[in-house]
Amino acid sequence: MGSAVLHALTLAAFALHIGAGTTALAAGIIAAFAPKGRRLHRLAGDVFFASMLVMAAFAAWLAVVQPDQLVNLFIAAFTTYLVTTAWVTARRQPGAAGWAERIALVFSVLICAPFAILSFQLATGLPPLFKSAVPFKGPVLIAIYSFTTVLLIAALGDAKVVVLGGIAGAPRIARHLWRMCLGLTLAAGSAFTNGAARLLPGPYHVPPLFFLPQFLPLILLAFWMVRVRLTGWWAGRGAAAAAAGSWSVPVSAAAGPTGPR
Repeated sequence: MGSAVLHALTLAAFALHIGAGTTALAAGIIAAFAPKGRRLHRLAGDVFFASMLVMAAFAAWLAVVQPDQLVNLFIAAFTTYLVTTAWVTARRQPGAAGWAERIALVFSVLICAPFAILSFQLATGLPPLFKSAVPFKGPVLIAIYSFTTVLLIAALGDAKVVVLGGIAGAPRIARHLWRMCLGLTLAAGSAFTNGAARLLPGPYHVPPLFFLPQFLPLILLAFWMVRVRLTGWWAGRGAAAAAAGSWSVPVSAAAGPTGPR
């Protein structure tokens, strides 16, 4: 009876994980292309955030109950951290910081540690810290190194926010932007390389074409980071929207400094 219940719970977790991930993909695409700071962008961003939390929660459950999937527990935590800090950044007043940012700093350091250890072990040929059903080579190895690098950058960013007591202007927009886009990248990667690939006939394999969708959010990320950091687009758009009373997320140019810090 116990195994039957566990099997039923696992199937339900798979269904909820897939459903939340599909919702997150749709909401993330809408948020990416909707006018920034407007009602549709904010609504889609909230749905994306909530769906990603649900997806990550059930991914963590599946990582525990499925054999050799423990590494996905850390990836689920990483995903939760990314979208939560991005969402909090959008709603935090410019130039302000609180306990959420301090907790984020501690969390980013703690979650970075196992990835740093694993990356060192894989780079030096030592036995890996985690067992995985998928070999640590090829795209998976690149993903591990990428996670480690991103987490180091994220931890440094969290430290900056805590030390400065908050950020405003272009750095605040960039912090929200890159974390949300990377969350969308993880959702796309999970959907196509881990989910859709399993529907193909024969043994589990990931065709190279299935890696392409997760690069689209990265292209959007590069576009928006260049636009925010180098063109000053956000300042003029934020001031005009603030004057119209319609821009509360992600920036209010009238509420804080208008230049990078």
